[in-house]
Amino acid sequence: MARIAVIGAGMGAMAAAARLAVAGHQVAVFERGATHGGAVRRLERDGFSFDTGPGLLHLPAVYRDLFLKTGREPLESCVELSQVDPASRHVFADGTAVSLPNASRAGVLAALDEALGAGAGERWSALVGRAREAWDATRRPLLEEPLWQDWRVLGRDPYPAVRRRGLFGRGKGPTTATLAEVARRELADPRLIALLESHALAYGFDPRSAPASAAVLPYMEQTFGSWYARGGMRALADALYARCLARKVEFAFGAEVTRIVEKGGAATGVELADGQTAAAEFVVAGIDPARLPALLDGREPYGPDDVRPQAGPGDRATGRLTVCLALRGAREAGAVHRTVVHAADRAAELAGVFGDGDGQRPSCARPTVTVLRPDDAATRPDDGHEAVTLTATVAPPGPDGRLEGEAVEAAADRLTEVAEAAVPGLRERVLWREVLPPAADALVPGPALAGRDGRFLRPGNRTRIPGLYVVGGWSHPGGGLAHSGMSGALVAGLIVNGDDWHGST
Repeated sequence: MARIAVIGAGMGAMAAAARLAVAGHQVAVFERGATHGGAVRRLERDGFSFDTGPGLLHLPAVYRDLFLKTGREPLESCVELSQVDPASRHVFADGTAVSLPNASRAGVLAALDEALGAGAGERWSALVGRAREAWDATRRPLLEEPLWQDWRVLGRDPYPAVRRRGLFGRGKGPTTATLAEVARRELADPRLIALLESHALAYGFDPRSAPASAAVLPYMEQTFGSWYARGGMRALADALYARCLARKVEFAFGAEVTRIVEKGGAATGVELADGQTAAAEFVVAGIDPARLPALLDGREPYGPDDVRPQAGPGDRATGRLTVCLALRGAREAGAVHRTVVHAADRAAELAGVFGDGDGQRPSCARPTVTVLRPDDAATRPDDGHEAVTLTATVAPPGPDGRLEGEAVEAAADRLTEVAEAAVPGLRERVLWREVLPPAADALVPGPALAGRDGRFLRPGNRTRIPGLYVVGGWSHPGGGLAHSGMSGALVAGLIVNGDDWHGST
């Protein structure tokens, strides 16, 4: 039995902690904040509750496996999960709307044909079919195995729009097509293009620079479905925390780690802000790997040939604005759980969020807004009220880490105005609202993607410092609820089975 110190209580860190505890290790988690769950947060006020992090789960098998491997009670006995159907409704700039059924390729094809015209569904279905080829080619190295030492092979885009030989087109050179180029070439219809690009935008990726392999994002959602936890997705974090406690994982909150202790070149524990030291044979850092040198007296945990932490595309380039609305009046029959209201001018939106190529970010009057309206009595004081959450991907926080003042309130007004396309009469129903501006410590990275010379990969879970591992959304295989859970499984596998472990079979 080894002593293991885990830095942070995010979803990836807790997933690793639970698995390591079941393997017989003594695990202690040190979290500088007051609670667990990382970005999976909840706002509660006056009987209303809102998810202020992820609003849906798209790969529930990750957490089903985690709960199965760490105890007798399956996930569904701890969290009430239900499929969201329709999975989403999309309102486009021209006023066209379409509701897409959950986990039904044939149903999506029919819905798109009916709403957008004959042939629209087939074009979308063909693209998703090619995305499946990219998924099949990269699923193991990107999700189920530690990052390959020869990670540069993942820099070749597996999306088969341009036919090449071999797993990643060896011998033909890397594909340079971006998601935006694929969208224009294969979809043509601006509404289908908006549909595809909105999946990238939701993860903070710029479709103008994201690889074509980003088409796996709608593939994952359409194939594995969209799932909601009763009481909000925070219920999943609570259940994982309870599982950790049941497996005797120890938690210390308000415990900031200020240094990773080393001896003989290996990690041997952590030092806290209050001066206490916790010895350990292994240290698992559930933080952005870019923060590690500050905890290692300036020592770099990755070598020059590794995927290095950096402010690359889709990383620290965006923020997320959230508006929580407490509404008077009942949720109408037939209301859709999730509606995406697309920007009137996508080019202006992308320039405003990511820049226009000259380093400028012109303001966007009407961004793409995601409207979440769960039919969940646990989120509202009674059936005469409703809790609605609005989110939009926006430009990054300012130098102080937050966007504040009149600019944020004006942006929240715009989100509310746009959301009326999903909730008629919305502004007249508002009792109160809470605006959560994008904060530097709350940014969530997107999942790892193949292509673009590896710029969308995440640093490996094992570092070059013996005994030090990294877990969570900023490391392999990237961000999102499911990917963080996979990261925890990979780190636990490396510690339990050794650094030559190649992943699950």
